[in-house]
Amino acid sequence: MKFCSLSSGSSGNCYLIKSDTTAILIDVGISVKNVLSGLMQTQVESERLDALLLTHEHSDHVRSLSALMNRLKKLSAYANARTWSAINQKVDPDRKKEIIIGEAFQVGDIWVNSFSVCHDAIDPVGYSFFKDKKQISIVTDTGCVKDEMLNAIIDADLLVLEANHDIDMLKIGNYPWFLKQRILGDKGHLSNESAAEILVKVLSRGKKRPRVLLAHLSRENNFPEMAYQTVKNILEEDDYHIGKHIELDTVVRDKISLLYQV
Repeated sequence: MKFCSLSSGSSGNCYLIKSDTTAILIDVGISVKNVLSGLMQTQVESERLDALLLTHEHSDHVRSLSALMNRLKKLSAYANARTWSAINQKVDPDRKKEIIIGEAFQVGDIWVNSFSVCHDAIDPVGYSFFKDKKQISIVTDTGCVKDEMLNAIIDADLLVLEANHDIDMLKIGNYPWFLKQRILGDKGHLSNESAAEILVKVLSRGKKRPRVLLAHLSRENNFPEMAYQTVKNILEEDDYHIGKHIELDTVVRDKISLLYQV
């Protein structure tokens, strides 16, 4: 399987998982033009797109849902029932697929499972993808990681993990107090420090040397070098080292990432 971030952050999220025969989008919080451009750059013909999976109903994840479905007439979109109920966009009922959290389903030659995350949406989820004993997991837009979530990602070969903000930058920044409280809360977003602490748990309990992509970085309250260095420092305090126990990269907000393979 391969993974590519087409966009990651509060201005829009869209990720691609693909194999030789299957292509899946996760969220569509960017313009259709940018989606199609991203598919072209990753050598995926838009007509070959097999599914669109939605994590939750916030606009930076579903902004172009209706427009993309209108453009790609054979595309089906997947979400849980409560998330569908909160999405106020017109979608062909025959192409709306309802998933049950925790029940695996198949898209082409890739198996998919969802798990609940902690965010201020109606029923938000993360996703794991499986093929040939390899796993890719995506965990963003969550203010905490509970044991059930940790169990869902602990065996990932590639883990896309939120590192949204530096706590001090957020606290002294220009955001209004209510927004700072929302971001810092259990249903907000993971900080760089929280992401690192989760990775320590993953490495201490898991058996793989994962590649981790720090994602959903805030434009105002973080930057890639800080996210990377903070996580690196905390990992090293627990004697986990990049290149030996883990591979670590950051995903740039509004640029297409490398195409990572597992």
